[in-house]
Amino acid sequence: MDVQALRYFVEVARQGGFTRASQSLHVTQPAISKMVKALEEELGTPLLVRERRRVTLTDAGQIVLERAEGVLDSLRVIEEEVSELSALRRGRLRIGMPPITGVTFFAPLLAEYHQAYPGIVLELREEGSHHLEALVMNRELDVGAVVLPTDEEAFGIMPFVKDELRAVLHPSHPLARRRSVELRELAGTPFVLYRPEFALHGHILEACRRAGFKPAVVSESSHWDFIVATVAANIGAALLPNTICHQLDPRQVLSVRLSEPRIPWDVALIWRKDRHLPPATRAWLELARRRWGNGVVASRARPSAPPDPKPQGR
Repeated sequence: MDVQALRYFVEVARQGGFTRASQSLHVTQPAISKMVKALEEELGTPLLVRERRRVTLTDAGQIVLERAEGVLDSLRVIEEEVSELSALRRGRLRIGMPPITGVTFFAPLLAEYHQAYPGIVLELREEGSHHLEALVMNRELDVGAVVLPTDEEAFGIMPFVKDELRAVLHPSHPLARRRSVELRELAGTPFVLYRPEFALHGHILEACRRAGFKPAVVSESSHWDFIVATVAANIGAALLPNTICHQLDPRQVLSVRLSEPRIPWDVALIWRKDRHLPPATRAWLELARRRWGNGVVASRARPSAPPDPKPQGR
């Protein structure tokens, strides 16, 4: 059934004739007559009684008028809502991020986005990278922040953090005052790790394997502040990004640069390549590009431990 024919029929019924409908719609009278006639033929029954100066509805015409008005109203609502989405006056944006990135990187960006698009509903989830990848793939999230590497065949990628891990130690640890340490030197120290669903868990275990040892894991957590508190309680050592280390209280823990091997912590926004991006998602990515410039925010943490003392010469 032609929607345009319904529009013409409704206007003829409302105006009481083809001439007035023609004037109202700015369409020629023969064109309107042809469309309404085709509608009657499709339905197999007259909808209008055509008199010399006016038209009246048949019983079938009255039914079609009532239903057609509802259909046209629904179509108008669809057009308005789609227009509002395109204009970002309404919609939804579902974002996933690891807890470690929320305050440092996302809180300011979320505030800017909400101020620019107050009609967009923000839905936020804190998960590990592996879980976030699955949620984006399953269309439960529009965009996620994950630790690289990730599946570049499946996801569009926007890197925004280029960082590396440091050793976080209790001040009494024999290596805590060093300028740098090698990972193998921590072989005898218990480790406090992120839980397995976090990419750092696997990255650290793999780095330890390559360094020739398997760490004794005494605790696992989803939250970096609890990991730091565990180190401060002198239960074990942790490996955390510079991004976090420069926020730590040196009276409780000290961070030391890893000289061998370097363990990168590079983070990127991801989204499905094969999915049409809604306007709200495109606006988020554009805002992120503008805020983060070339897409990389390099972290430069201040060392927590003082440098090794220089030898004194005469």
